[in-house]
Amino acid sequence: MSHDHHEGGSDRPVLLAIAAILVAFLLATLAGWTQPQASHVAVEATHDEHAAAGEHHEAEHAAADHGHAHAPPHMAAVAPFILLLGAIAVFPLVGFTAHWWESNTNRFLVAIILAGVTLVYYLVLYSEAGFGAAISRIDHAILKEYIPFIVLLFSLYVISGGIRIEGDMPAHPLTNATFLGVGGLLASFIGTTGAAMLLIRPLIETNKERKYVQHTVVFFIFVVCNCGGCLLPIGDPPLFLGYLEGVDFLWTMWALWMPWLMVNIVLIAMFYLIDKFYYYPKEKKSDVARDETEISPLRIRGLMPNALLLVGVILSVALLDPQKPFPGTDWHPFVYLREVVQLALVGLSLWLGSKAVRTDNKFNYHAIVEVAALFVGIFICMQPALELLNLHGPNLGIDTPQKFFWITGSLSAVLDNAPTYLVFFKTADAQYSGQHLVQMLHMEGGAEASLKLVAISLGAVFMGAMTYIGNGPNFMVRAIAEESGVRMPSFFGYVLFYSLPILLPVMVVMSLIFLR
Repeated sequence: MSHDHHEGGSDRPVLLAIAAILVAFLLATLAGWTQPQASHVAVEATHDEHAAAGEHHEAEHAAADHGHAHAPPHMAAVAPFILLLGAIAVFPLVGFTAHWWESNTNRFLVAIILAGVTLVYYLVLYSEAGFGAAISRIDHAILKEYIPFIVLLFSLYVISGGIRIEGDMPAHPLTNATFLGVGGLLASFIGTTGAAMLLIRPLIETNKERKYVQHTVVFFIFVVCNCGGCLLPIGDPPLFLGYLEGVDFLWTMWALWMPWLMVNIVLIAMFYLIDKFYYYPKEKKSDVARDETEISPLRIRGLMPNALLLVGVILSVALLDPQKPFPGTDWHPFVYLREVVQLALVGLSLWLGSKAVRTDNKFNYHAIVEVAALFVGIFICMQPALELLNLHGPNLGIDTPQKFFWITGSLSAVLDNAPTYLVFFKTADAQYSGQHLVQMLHMEGGAEASLKLVAISLGAVFMGAMTYIGNGPNFMVRAIAEESGVRMPSFFGYVLFYSLPILLPVMVVMSLIFLR
């Protein structure tokens, strides 16, 4: 057992915080505060009875709307959300703000100030202004969405950080393509962040004798950081937000596996051909000779207990949704039981895992703290945008799978793909008067709704690879590569020389095949 110091400092504060949360949850459960709300059970019951009669759903939907109806916010209330997303996109690229923005404290400061502006609007300027208006938005944004979202990311990030793949194999094109294939598969099961952090260092170590490595890292971003992560809700943050909105855990696998397979196979094949016939022949013979002789066997450290703990995270997401009964029973899991189980698994990883492995991985909490700091603001600031889209969505003219894919994808390329997904999920949801999008997925004749959700999901996940800022792991991989001596393309170099000529045509072909 080891739980002292590594690259990220002491784990004791994290372990103590987890222990405190476990104790608080136990006390809250004994007090009856974590019982699932009756409305959650009722919502699930309607999902099971969707075939009974259309008028039943329409009446229920109207009643729900009546109970939650409120005036739409003013368009100006969206300004903090736009400013926050603009800061995320621009500040890292501007010379005089780039260094300041590296501090998570400063990121949190910007996020919380803009979130505060949004809450002040609901407190003072909203047509139904008051304490209740602000609290209802905090309840929806933080308690129901942000906490499950960030706990899942935190769990996958920390547990995968305890596994290390090391070794130096000959950096043949087939070796690198195999790295991409393995990473593209793992991304759906341990998250794009977890898979990227697990594989990027051994990939760079394998290619250290080669001069031309930049394209390998870029294709790694395409496949492992983005396009590989759409088979399960834990694969990429946008899909987990869909799961929190009621999409079935396995829907992504059944609905998205064919485009997932096609896109990743095409990208890996393109990489193999480019590497084998263009870059590998350009390597110096002396570098190739060193690469062939300076090798060490591949080995995995820290696999146990962390592999089992990652399986536990997957099972917690699949089985412990408080809105759905535990399989084979009528029992609904306690509210936040899923998140508490995930945190307990993190605690076991830190307590039982190897300190040496985390040290060698240069593991620290900086990246996940960055996500947590920014998204607490994003989830609050986007509430006015979501409410407006829910009201005006049917009139925006976004009414076909192709439109949903390209608009969701285009915005996911330049903004964060998780809130972009949620915005257009709500837009599609608003187009079904008398029903919800998730309900339509289970109904006869719901093929159109399903295809729209496929388009939104693929746009958010795949097109997040178009720029460095489309998805969190993109920037993390770029930073690790540059720290390791790989000269990565600039923001515009990445777009002009890689994503536009390589990734975009693949997206066009994929959309024509699967979104018609």
